[in-house]
Amino acid sequence: MTDDFGLPDGYEISTDPGRVDAGRVHRWLSTDAYWAIGRTREKQDRAIAGSLNFGVYDTRSGEQVAYARVVTDRTTFAWLCDVYVDRPVRGKGVGTALVAAVREELRPDGLRRILLATHDAHGVYGKLGFAPLDRPEQWMALYF
Repeated sequence: MTDDFGLPDGYEISTDPGRVDAGRVHRWLSTDAYWAIGRTREKQDRAIAGSLNFGVYDTRSGEQVAYARVVTDRTTFAWLCDVYVDRPVRGKGVGTALVAAVREELRPDGLRRILLATHDAHGVYGKLGFAPLDRPEQWMALYF
């Protein structure tokens, strides 16, 4: 990706799936992300394989410091999920830059909407243009 999206110096964003540290992502999500606690490594690996992946990397060490994935057909719909920023780099703008990069990567696709769910990060997403559903009564879910 060519734009830095307000990313602090020393970090870069990539959509190269080969750069994703799947073990690290699994550890973050399965132990520290309320929506994915206990997720198996097999399930996480399948999710990564079936998604458009975004990573933020420390340019000095090469270490991955944040992750997000998008489930999309890149034509009509996208679901942004598994957004995670490693605790030591939180508060530096890494997460905001990551979500901005996702938004801009998908913008040319002409999607009608990008959805996400969050319990506690409405402010972060709101400043990037996300808003509550206009008509939540139209949406349904099938739970297993």
